[in-house]
Amino acid sequence: MGAAISVVASFSTPVPFVHDPVMAYEDGTYYVYSTGFDISEMRSRDLHTWDVDREGVLHGKLPSWTRDSVPGLRNHLWAPDVIRFNGRWYMAYSCSIFGKNTSAIGLLSNDRLSNRQGWRDEGCIIASRGGRDNWNAIDPNFVIDDNNNPWMVWGSFWDGIQLIALDSNMHVRAGAKPRTIARRFAFNPRDIPEAEGGSHHFAPGNFPQVAGQNAIEAPFVFKHDGYYYLFVSWDYCCMGMKSTYRVVVGRSKSVEGPYLDNRGIDMINGGGVPVIEGDKVKYEAAGHCAAYNINGRDLFICHGYNMELGGQSVLVVKDIDWKDGWPVLK
Repeated sequence: MGAAISVVASFSTPVPFVHDPVMAYEDGTYYVYSTGFDISEMRSRDLHTWDVDREGVLHGKLPSWTRDSVPGLRNHLWAPDVIRFNGRWYMAYSCSIFGKNTSAIGLLSNDRLSNRQGWRDEGCIIASRGGRDNWNAIDPNFVIDDNNNPWMVWGSFWDGIQLIALDSNMHVRAGAKPRTIARRFAFNPRDIPEAEGGSHHFAPGNFPQVAGQNAIEAPFVFKHDGYYYLFVSWDYCCMGMKSTYRVVVGRSKSVEGPYLDNRGIDMINGGGVPVIEGDKVKYEAAGHCAAYNINGRDLFICHGYNMELGGQSVLVVKDIDWKDGWPVLK
């Protein structure tokens, strides 16, 4: 008996609307996954014309654990990441509600990107809870170190960007704990509300449940020439023409950091080399980036708030050049 073929309605466009894009490449096709109702997918053979699927990766069928972990969650999933590891594709995705840190990062796996029916639920990688955790479990990015060990970075506001070791199944390694590797500003206890008793040191279960002013998120680690480059987005997304998003980067010889900028300032203390921001001609702001080497070509992608389109968020693809060991976009 022949296999059933699923036909999914799609449309083509040279300027796809997209938010929080990541990319993968398989058999001559570029795939971009992004925030959307479900997880959005688009495909291109040339990086210029994109076929955008109207149906998401999960076909509207969210795993039941997602709503148990994040009460009030609808079908709007954020900021995926995708990587091939040990012969299989893995996709992480974010479950959250805007401005809160009761969030979770889910995991899917597949043998081939072209197998659109093949994404398998692999459960939850990690979750955060308002009042319990001083970090937000969204914006994941997988990293494979030089010894083929997987890691994950993630984070948005609260105490910034987190790093944790994973096992070979892309779940948290036994005994591993998250730690902060980047903040928007150097940590100052006086910047956070006082806990009971007037102490600036939060007791367990007494962390703030609002995002605060630490406007850093969307980490992405790219390996190049012996360094791990940590890209992050500073300031504010999601406000159309009022968005202030921009990308900075630091680097380290170790996946565990410290990640320093070109002045030697640790990103945990607010360091960062500017990479892209709004040019105020075509884009009001730009951020939530990813970087890849595909067929010998270093590529940088992000979303930009297009001024000609009234601040709509669209896909930006640029080549990366390198100057004195730092990325420069062409």
